[in-house]
Amino acid sequence: MTSQLIQRALETATDTKAIVAGRGVVDQTGQVFTDCFGDAHVIIVADENTWAAAGEAVQASLEAAGVTLEPAHVFPGTPTLYAGYENVEILREHLKGVDAVAVSIASGTLNDLTKLASGELGRPYMNVCTAASMDGYAAFGASITKDGFKITRNCPAPTALVADLDIMGKAPQRLTATGFGDLIEKIPGGADWLLSDELGIEAVDSYVWGLVQDTLRDALSDPTGCAEGRPEAIEGLAEGLLMSGLAMQAHQSSRPASGAGHNFSHQWEMEGHGLDWEPPLSHGNKVGLGTVAVCALYEKVLELDVKGLDVDAAVAAWPDEKANDERVAALQPIEAIREAALGQSRAKYVQPDQIRERIELVQQHWDAILERVRPQLVSAREAAEMLKAVGGPYHPQMIDIDMDKMKLTYYQAQTIRSRYTILDTLQELGLLGQVIDSLFEGDGYWAQNPTAD
Repeated sequence: MTSQLIQRALETATDTKAIVAGRGVVDQTGQVFTDCFGDAHVIIVADENTWAAAGEAVQASLEAAGVTLEPAHVFPGTPTLYAGYENVEILREHLKGVDAVAVSIASGTLNDLTKLASGELGRPYMNVCTAASMDGYAAFGASITKDGFKITRNCPAPTALVADLDIMGKAPQRLTATGFGDLIEKIPGGADWLLSDELGIEAVDSYVWGLVQDTLRDALSDPTGCAEGRPEAIEGLAEGLLMSGLAMQAHQSSRPASGAGHNFSHQWEMEGHGLDWEPPLSHGNKVGLGTVAVCALYEKVLELDVKGLDVDAAVAAWPDEKANDERVAALQPIEAIREAALGQSRAKYVQPDQIRERIELVQQHWDAILERVRPQLVSAREAAEMLKAVGGPYHPQMIDIDMDKMKLTYYQAQTIRSRYTILDTLQELGLLGQVIDSLFEGDGYWAQNPTAD
């Protein structure tokens, strides 16, 4: 049954009123629906794959509870649905013609499509989880690509969730691996938040922090068991993902669950990398690789002599607004990404008359930063070994990213989001290029690991 941790988190959730998680709980779908929505009609939203996993069981439970069902909306199973706004529009227009609450039978993409379509109609919705594949089930907002740029778009979290561990454990292994990849990024993502907090840029909310971080290491502790679909391992992973979503809901932001590692995934997604694969290259697979990349970066950061930095030289080298725009534009040749990246980068740009103050602030707090982030992190090798054990990509070669593109992505990842991360600290210190170069030469992680094992 649903853990005490989840029940406690629900007490402060803004949107989600009920979560039932456990083995064999899909038959409680109807009761959960009537408890939350009374005598409202329901329309099931699924694709052919998720319908095969749980459709009949969900429908039977709703019927047994006396719920009136409108005809289900079932997307094709192939090609795999894409988290693009055009699919939100398709679903929204269909739902608009039906006076019913949507119950999605879904993992990541279809859940986000239903969340945003329902949100734009001002309607609540409910989800039945089919895989431990991402942390967005209980999250505020939906990650959707529109006009070539992917951001988290505001919309309420589901009113209710049913997470049957037996169904989730039988999901394709690749979906479990993508959930693991999404979750592991909370390790360096947490370090980014601690860094931002120490510098007074974005404060850590201790309650929200605990929702994610208190269970994180346990949730990631059995990647082999997750790969094999063992119920106890899936339970830990699913709980970690749900807690992450509840944290985002409580914070009304993805900050508790997303740092620089997510920026690697967003960059590649916006470029369409892997989008034409079948199935498409998943968000979590890219995030997992971004985690390895950022953990490798942090290893070099921990070796830096920041307090001995030549501040005058760093200030003199700092680009003015025009030069910084030119830098960002040169890194983003795709127009849609470029325009959005310029907006994001301008939002966090430090003016020339303030850069000295920022650099000196980092120097003054450097010992405290290291003291806080060091125990939060794992090495790049540790992260890669966990991803390998769960069956997910752990090297850029495995997702058709060559080393030149991998190196470029470090620079691009700094531009695409206004959220402050270690990439921004290095940029402000004038050390970003030096540290990135060091990863690809000598004893750097990518120099030592030029190919997948």
